[in-house]
Amino acid sequence: MMQCIAAGHQIVALANLRPAETQAGSDELDSYMYQTVGHHAIDLYAEAMALPLYRRTIRGRSMDTGREYTRCEGDEVEDLYELLKLVKEKEDIQGISVGAILSDYQRVRVENVCKRLNLQPLAYLWQRNQEDLLREMISSNIQAVIIKVAALGLDPDKHLGKTLNQMEPYLLELSKKYGVHVCGEGGEYETFTLDCPLFKKKIIVDSSEVVIHSADAFAPVAYLRFLELHLEDKTTCLWVTAHVRCTVMRITSLLS
Repeated sequence: MMQCIAAGHQIVALANLRPAETQAGSDELDSYMYQTVGHHAIDLYAEAMALPLYRRTIRGRSMDTGREYTRCEGDEVEDLYELLKLVKEKEDIQGISVGAILSDYQRVRVENVCKRLNLQPLAYLWQRNQEDLLREMISSNIQAVIIKVAALGLDPDKHLGKTLNQMEPYLLELSKKYGVHVCGEGGEYETFTLDCPLFKKKIIVDSSEVVIHSADAFAPVAYLRFLELHLEDKTTCLWVTAHVRCTVMRITSLLS
């Protein structure tokens, strides 16, 4: 979102796809496209940025998993289409901003949806060097915490809830030892942003719990479930103007 603003665009809405609340274990949905861990707190993003939030339940699953994507009834990509179609009907938007870095699988599908809706996809992080990008995010005052781990060397008890700033030296070490993607593009971890320069309020986690999804002896998969959160006012706000009105989709990297 910060790259989008820096390029002169205006963010006018947020969009998110979430699992059904009635689905067992819905915090962690088996999806090729979307991050679902932390979805219960997404509404705080909208309030922190004073923007409308559009949400849709993920009804489909990964069906067409080929290199190219063709419209496929029942595929989770069609949930993205329906969500962005709704946003376009409600808001005057011309583009969609996504944070994809490495996944061609996701890039192809987002571009497919945007083409069908006559929207411009914006992916300012695409193919960036991950070590440079991690340092840039930290130096840009983005406070993001790790809310899921799923890789050799990442310990739920030690690393869940840690900020990227705290984790940077260790992530670089894991990259050298095991080839871990320092931005989590191999599915090693997922994050939740508590504050950044675009937020008018910051998110405070009052309580959370660790959920073990897979108790693998070498690379356990676990995540944080937020129990209580609240927003706090900040002393300064960032005001922006723009020429392209965008909706921001929160899409995970392919794992992630």
